[in-house]
Parts: sequence; structure tokens; C-alpha cells
Amino acid sequence: MNSKKTIAVFGATGGQGGGLAHAILDDPERTFSVRAVTRHPDSEAARVLAMKGAEVVFGDLNEPESVRQVLRGAYAAYFVTFFWEHFSPEKELMQAKTMAQEAAAAGLEHAIWSTLEDTRALIRPQDPNFPTLMGRYKVPHFDAKGEANRFFTEAGVPVTFLLTSFYWDNFVNLGMGPKRDAAGKWALTLPLGNRRLAGIAAEDIGRCAYGVFKAGQAMIGQTVGIAGEHLTGAEMAQMYSDVIGEDVTYNDIPCDVYRSLGFPGSDDLANMFRFYQDYEVPFCAARNVDRTRMLNPALRSFAAWLAENAAVLR
Repeated sequence: MNSKKTIAVFGATGGQGGGLAHAILDDPERTFSVRAVTRHPDSEAARVLAMKGAEVVFGDLNEPESVRQVLRGAYAAYFVTFFWEHFSPEKELMQAKTMAQEAAAAGLEHAIWSTLEDTRALIRPQDPNFPTLMGRYKVPHFDAKGEANRFFTEAGVPVTFLLTSFYWDNFVNLGMGPKRDAAGKWALTLPLGNRRLAGIAAEDIGRCAYGVFKAGQAMIGQTVGIAGEHLTGAEMAQMYSDVIGEDVTYNDIPCDVYRSLGFPGSDDLANMFRFYQDYEVPFCAARNVDRTRMLNPALRSFAAWLAENAAVLR
């Protein structure tokens, strides 16, 4: 009989969840076992986890019974949602409520909810720099997560709130990285002003979550912010230059110009970058890099992440 405590990892084939699942499986002490939750158990990422010893199971956040089955007999769970699949804060709230209710019913001893600030607690309702979106949100993919925190506390779930940061992976996966301009010169275009951006590799979020689980009961009830580094656009552009081998300039643009680009979610992201600018100090202060490294001693710097991904950066 397997006496290890089981951690159910939602989004196990994604960046955050995958980072956590692999961190657990790669730990030579093998304190925990992994129940890798995915809607795609036949995917290559799922097969890799299974080969390393994970229990791969189907789970769908839109189906409460599915979540209930996944959590049965688990010691702990890592909960994460993916806003960019549906662009619906209401759906994200519904999914989070399901997770919280089922976590309480399952009697989990520890849960981590991957969350962000509800920016409406800081932004004035009529602030002209932050147009209201979808009826009642300022930064929808932030606000819904922050609003959902209460579901876990109200249900009595022994939870740690993990405040994440901007994914450096977005530079690759969402095409937000440097591009050549009409003259063939590289430019990193972001509406960030001269402010610092708290960023991290998505995989390192999962590794930090593992540090939280290993710390155990002492982390319950805490809000833990994580970041790999706090960097300005100019600093990131210089690091890109070092890896690409060509000059990369930082091209700051107004948030309203970024909003006008019109791609799906551009208005949400424009407000997000404005939030990064106007609330840089509290946002970065909530994400202490030294504390992050204590949770994840293998935490990568931005330069290290760039070096690892050099082949796909051009």
C-alpha cells in the first residue's frame, strides 16, 4: 500500500501545475505522491508524468462531480484556473467556488489557491486610466481570482493563497517578446513606462508551491507572493540583447495604444500593465524574491530563463 500523502495537482500538464508535479516527482525523498489532474490524460505531457510515477486522472473544473472524484482520498491539492481559455471572469469564479466547496467536502489538510490581487480594492471606480471592463472589473483576470479567495476562507479550507507574477513564458507563448521592426531592428514593446515588472518562469511557480507544501501547516492561512526578479523594460531588453546577440531596444508605448491593438484580451492586458505602473511599489513588495528563493532554491533569474529558451527566442 502506498503510504505517501497524495497531492492532487490541477492543471498538471500546464506551466504552474506541471512545475509542481515534476518537482514532487523529482524529489529524491519522495515525500508525496502526485495525482496529476488534466482534461487531456492522453497528451504527451500527461504520458511523461505517468512514466515518472504520477497517477494521471481526468478532471474538469466545469464538472463538480469530476472535481469530487479527483479529491477523494487526497491529502492536499493545488488549485489553478486558466482565464485565457474562455476570457470569462464569471466562469473562473464558478470554477473556484467548485474547487473550494469540494476541497472542504473532501477534508483536505492543505490547499494552495493560485491567485492574484483584486485590483478593485486599490483602483478608484472612476479612475480614467482604468476603464471598467465586462460591467464590473478593472483587470478581469486578476479581479476574479482575488474575489474568489473568499470562497476558500468561507468554506473553511486550510488554504495558502499563492500570489503569482507575470509569466516570462508569455514572451514566447503569447508572442509578447521582442520583434523586428520595419528596419530589421529588435524591439521589446511593452506599456510599462520605467516601472519594474515582477516576473517569474511559470514552472518556478509550481516549484514554489512545492516549497509551500513541504513547509506544511505553518503556511496555512498565509498569503505568499512570489517572483523571480523585479525588472524594468529596459533591463529586460538588455538581457534579451545578451542572449540574441543583437541589440534589443525597449519600446515603451501608452496603455491606450496597447489597448487599441484589438487582439483578444488587449483591454484586460492594457489595464494590467497600467496597474503594474501605478501600483508598482505594493505589487512588487508583495512578491519578495528572497522569500521566493527560500521556497524554491533552484529559482531562475530572467537571464537564466532566457538562456534556457534561447533556441525559441529569435
